[in-house]
Amino acid sequence: METANSWTEIIAEKDARIAELEMLVKFYEEQFRLSKHRQFGPSSEKGTLPGQLGLFDEVEKEADLQKNEPELEEITYARRKRIGKRKDDLSVLPVETVEHTLPEEERVCPECGGMLREMGHDTRRELVIIPPQVKVVEHRRAVLSCRNCEKNGDHVPIVKAEMPKPLISGSLASPSAVAHIITQKYVQHIPLYRQEQDWKRQGVRLSRQTMANWVIRCSEDWLLPIYERMKAILLTQDVLHADESTVQVLREPGKTAVSNSYMWLYRTSGDTKRQIVLFEYQPSRSSTHPRQFLKGFRGFLHTDGYAAYHTLPGVTVVGCWVHMRRKFEDALKAIPNCERAVSSANDAVRRIGLLFHLEEQWESLTPEERYKLRLEKSKPLAEAFFGWLQTLTVLPKTAMGKAVHYALEQREWLMNVYLDGRTELSNNRAENAVRPFALGRKNWLFCNAVKGAISSSVVYSIIETAKANGLLPFEYMKFLLETVPSTSVGELDALLPWGEAIPEKCRMPFTKENA
Repeated sequence: METANSWTEIIAEKDARIAELEMLVKFYEEQFRLSKHRQFGPSSEKGTLPGQLGLFDEVEKEADLQKNEPELEEITYARRKRIGKRKDDLSVLPVETVEHTLPEEERVCPECGGMLREMGHDTRRELVIIPPQVKVVEHRRAVLSCRNCEKNGDHVPIVKAEMPKPLISGSLASPSAVAHIITQKYVQHIPLYRQEQDWKRQGVRLSRQTMANWVIRCSEDWLLPIYERMKAILLTQDVLHADESTVQVLREPGKTAVSNSYMWLYRTSGDTKRQIVLFEYQPSRSSTHPRQFLKGFRGFLHTDGYAAYHTLPGVTVVGCWVHMRRKFEDALKAIPNCERAVSSANDAVRRIGLLFHLEEQWESLTPEERYKLRLEKSKPLAEAFFGWLQTLTVLPKTAMGKAVHYALEQREWLMNVYLDGRTELSNNRAENAVRPFALGRKNWLFCNAVKGAISSSVVYSIIETAKANGLLPFEYMKFLLETVPSTSVGELDALLPWGEAIPEKCRMPFTKENA
């Protein structure tokens, strides 16, 4: 016969099992809501914080059908059309004026037969596109000899005129053609097989293999010295950002075609006038790669929570508060709508948002001023945030439990932002720099071989550094390919994106809107 104790144990066991199942159901509900949000919700972080309006539901949220409309006042005079902004937008473009007038025999008044005279002009403007043209430039070098020596001498001297060296010996490649291929692929994200079709429509049979060979050869011979010089300057900085993204290389020794390799990114901070963005291809995500690349660097390094950066010698890692905030935003999305406003996840997002609000107010200050204000106003809020997290009781496997665990685990590196006024609260600068590579990868999908991946890292570095310094990618790439072959190593600094040798045509035309 069962005793009371045995019944108590059975009930306790069943209660524990029920609690376990309830927790499992809650976990699956969270995962379902997160999955639905990832599938149908907005992909941008903008508009996800409480109180922010979404882009497409602004009309509904702002509308108040009970509010009376303002009374209309009749306007009895004509307003001049505002054309100032359009003039500003087009001020950087060349203007070609086409005159439309009447011939002399038609300048007769239809009323009295007198001569008509011009009293003004009606003007309208159009944007005209001039498609790119492909032509063949044939270099003919004069070869001269001495007629007198031909007749009377034993030796006939032959003198040849100066001629530019070919970009690639025995090739049709020119600086403009290679620069066009590079910017089409690495700026416009157009794969070589699509460029091959475009060249064919222009009347040129240029295979993707030939284009790939041109890019690799120019990267190795002429662009790599620029890359190495920028790397040397990068390592002298005090504050850097780092990130990494996957890339697939089909023919990589010792790896299958479907395995991931990595494109590592390193860039300068926002307070640096000379911006540098460098990519480095590596076959793995091992910590040995940043350790080797950053050898000699001593300073602050902004990263996400990846532990490979935390053991770098002489480097103070600064964690990313945006990366941490996303965990709480995911937890907020996993909560039913009716419970979000009073949830701990909502409170966490609000507390983190206060820190970013302060940073926005201090954006124009000097690093020293920002450092003092952070210690006075921002750091106490951050410390209170972590203290509050420690008081929460959350289930470890839930989205909120994972967010709290991640935040407390990363606390040491997240708080390093308060060590220097030049550091930043997020690593968005690195994430934004790696985004063009990620966009391109969606189109060209993979690299065929290791050489192609390495050349891509060099080309992406020069393209993104040029853009970060206000240069036109095509013009700057063409300038480098024209100039580097005849430039000594000691003269390379003048060719860097901020160098004194950069011609004005390489610079982005700024208007009042984007200055």
